[in-house]
Amino acid sequence: MKSIVQIVKTVITNILIALYQPFWYAVVASVLLCFLYLYAYHPVDTGNGLRSAFKTWIEEFKRSIFFRRLFLLSFFTIMILFQTLFNRNMWANPLSDVLGGWWIWDIVNGEKKLTTECLENLVLMLPFTFFLFLTFEEKMKKNSMKGIIGTGLKVAFIFSFAIEMLQLFFRLGTWQLSDLFYNTVGGGFGGVLYYGYCCLKKRHYAMPFS
Repeated sequence: MKSIVQIVKTVITNILIALYQPFWYAVVASVLLCFLYLYAYHPVDTGNGLRSAFKTWIEEFKRSIFFRRLFLLSFFTIMILFQTLFNRNMWANPLSDVLGGWWIWDIVNGEKKLTTECLENLVLMLPFTFFLFLTFEEKMKKNSMKGIIGTGLKVAFIFSFAIEMLQLFFRLGTWQLSDLFYNTVGGGFGGVLYYGYCCLKKRHYAMPFS
């Protein structure tokens, strides 16, 4: 019981630190990315000076649920890239630990040490795939639970593999199969979460209004 509490405490602490460090950077970057969307789809409203552009951004954020979801998707994508690429030190040998850590306990200098990296890698992709499906839900409506989870696994695998290859190319961190595996599984859980959301949504709209 004591070890479970320690694991949960460590995971929550590491996740909060991971959210806190790049939070405002991710917010600002997401705002700028959404400006690109506005310039692509509302060039008349956003091309009349900064005041007009910010006014259009705020109005679109209030009016459009798609725009709000796009902002959240951009936010979580940037958070992931910050943790995996932007805020990593260079490594002399990125292939020094290809297998990586597969469980919460690891042996360091002959001592058993708690490491929650595998759980954190699993959680990393969950919000990304969930908000990806939520943002582009029109394309997901005809998919079954199996199809949604399969798509989540594929998307997470491709995204994670691209990150691992960039880490290898730029020598940012180590290339690890365990990271790829847990990120992919996290994408599948994101698909499960989205499917659960769809079921709750259907049940809500199916309920008779009194």
